[in-house]
Amino acid sequence: MNLPLIQLHDIAKTYQSGDVEVKAVRGVTLDIARGDFVAVMGPSGSGKSTLMNMLGCLDQPTGGDYVLDGVGIAGLDRKQLAELRNHKLGFVFQNFNLLTRTSAVENVELPMLYAVPVISRRERRERASEALSKVGLGKRHDHHPSQLSGGQQQRVAIARALVNRPELVLADEPTGNLDSRTSIEIMGLFQELNAAGITLVMVTHELDIAAYCKRIIVMRDGQIISDTLNDAPHSATEALAALNQAEQRANLS
Repeated sequence: MNLPLIQLHDIAKTYQSGDVEVKAVRGVTLDIARGDFVAVMGPSGSGKSTLMNMLGCLDQPTGGDYVLDGVGIAGLDRKQLAELRNHKLGFVFQNFNLLTRTSAVENVELPMLYAVPVISRRERRERASEALSKVGLGKRHDHHPSQLSGGQQQRVAIARALVNRPELVLADEPTGNLDSRTSIEIMGLFQELNAAGITLVMVTHELDIAAYCKRIIVMRDGQIISDTLNDAPHSATEALAALNQAEQRANLS
């Protein structure tokens, strides 16, 4: 039997804020299978972003065990954690985090600059170009972020997350700065990536966006209060088709 890609057992995270102890995550136990597409929801302060940071090995839990793809995270040093992030994980953020004076293809190449073993300049460019083509920006390689729409910038960010061929993509409010149509387009891209075998975990506060995922986890006060399988995820392809039809009818009226 295949082990889950993510295994969390009694994970906790406590911060010290002056004299006050803040329990951001309280005893979370959770498995996420390979090929899953999970939305993590909850109000501000629920612990969802803290949990995401721990999943991404950007922060260490203060209690419990985290096993990622068979590797126990506890006890790994900073170099080992950096190598794990570089090989296993891809990150997508709400604010895109692109270098403004750097072309799309150069932005996508960035994670490969830190790869071990070293990736040649030629292979970096080939892989970055391939990733951009995969997200529908095959003709935008030389464009800078200021020359791209918000949706196109997020596609560059997704290409950057994919370029090291990660097992897991973590997305933190990836549609937060996008309009409705562009948000659906990004969810469609995520659904395509997921169908190709990539595991995705996404933080969102938008229920209509979470509806495109296979599983919805809701947090409150640092704990999981519900974990529900979505047997009929919304299809981004169908949603875009319906939106196009509605716009056509509006134009004819």
